Amino acid sequence: MDDKEHLVALRKSIDDIDAHIVELLNRRAAIAKNIGEIKKKLCEKPYVAAREVEIYEKVKGLNEGPLDNEALKNIFREIISACRSIQESLKVFYLGPAGTFTSLAAIKYFGMSTIFIPQGTIKEIFDEVERDRSSFGVVPIENSLEGVVAYSLDMFFETDLKICGEVFIKVSHNLLNKTGDIRKIKKIYSHPHAIAQCRKFLSTKLKNIPLIEVESTAKAAEVASHDENVGAIASEAAALIYNLQIVCKEIEDDLHNYTRFIILGHYDQPLSENNKTSLMFSVVHKAGSLYKALEIFAKYDINMSKIESRPSKRKPWDYMFFVDILGHRDMKNVKEAITELTERVSFIKILGSYKQGEINGL
Repeated sequence: MDDKEHLVALRKSIDDIDAHIVELLNRRAAIAKNIGEIKKKLCEKPYVAAREVEIYEKVKGLNEGPLDNEALKNIFREIISACRSIQESLKVFYLGPAGTFTSLAAIKYFGMSTIFIPQGTIKEIFDEVERDRSSFGVVPIENSLEGVVAYSLDMFFETDLKICGEVFIKVSHNLLNKTGDIRKIKKIYSHPHAIAQCRKFLSTKLKNIPLIEVESTAKAAEVASHDENVGAIASEAAALIYNLQIVCKEIEDDLHNYTRFIILGHYDQPLSENNKTSLMFSVVHKAGSLYKALEIFAKYDINMSKIESRPSKRKPWDYMFFVDILGHRDMKNVKEAITELTERVSFIKILGSYKQGEINGL
C-alpha cells in the first residue's frame, strides 16, 4: 500500500470511529434523559457538580494518551453540558457582555450547552440568581495581581446565596483593532484593571496614545469594532466575537496573571476530594480576639488559604473577615473547628463548601 492509499484507509478509519462516537453519544444522551426524569420524580437537584467532577476523575484515570488530560476534560465538559441540557436547561448569569473573562469562566465551568445570560453589574448577578432557585451566577472574586474584587465580597452582606464552585482563568490580554495595523490606533479602550496590567507595553509601544476606561474588556472590543482608529485591550474570544484583528498578543506585564471566579448558587456541593470552605465572621474589639479565632484552624490542622478584611458597614471601623479554608464543612475536623469558632466570634456565616478549582500551568 502506497502513502496515498494509506491516507485514504486512515481517513476511512476515522469516519468509522466518528460514526461509532455519534452512536455512543446519543446512547449516553438517552440515558442522561432517563436520569433527569427520575431526578424530577425524586425531587433531586438537576445539577450536581460533584458527580461531574467524579466523571472527570474517572476519565483522567482511563486516559492513556496521546490526548492529554486537559484536552480530554474539555471534550467531556461539552459532552456533559449537552447531556445536561437534555435533562433541564441550566441558566447561568455572568458579568457581560459576551467576550469578558467572566463569560470565559462560565463556559469553562458549565460548558457551551448552557443558557448564558449577561448582566451589567455584579449586583444584578446576585439579584437574578437569588430570584431563580434553579440558576447559577459567575462573578470575579480576586485577581493574582490586583487583589480582591471588593464588591463581590460585599454582596455577601446582603444575600444568602452560597459559593458552590470556583474556576481560575489565565488572564491574557491582546491589543485588537479592525485593521491589524498598530499605526491606525489613535486611542485605546479597556477596563481599568486590564490597562493597569499592560502598563509596560503601553508605555513603550503606545506611550502617547490616550487610554479610555470602560466597564469591561468586551465593551472595549465592541467600541473598536465600530472605529478603525480605536484599539482595544481584550481577550482572543472578544476578537472573534467582534470581528477584530489581533495586533499584538499577550501584552500583559506578568504572564502568570490569573483571576479566580466563584460560582453562586443556592446550596453547598456535597463532600468530595480537595474541598474548600469559605466563611465570614466578625470579632469583638478586644486584644487578641482575632488571634483567638484564627488559632482554632491550627488547632484542628486546617490550612487557611486566604483571609481578607472588609468594612462591615454596620458602624465605622468595624470589620468583617472573609476566610477560605481547605476542607469541607461536613468533615469532622472542619465541623468541630466551626463549632468552636462560633463560640469565639460575634458573628459567623458559612458561605459554602465546594470543589477546589484547578490552576493549569502552576
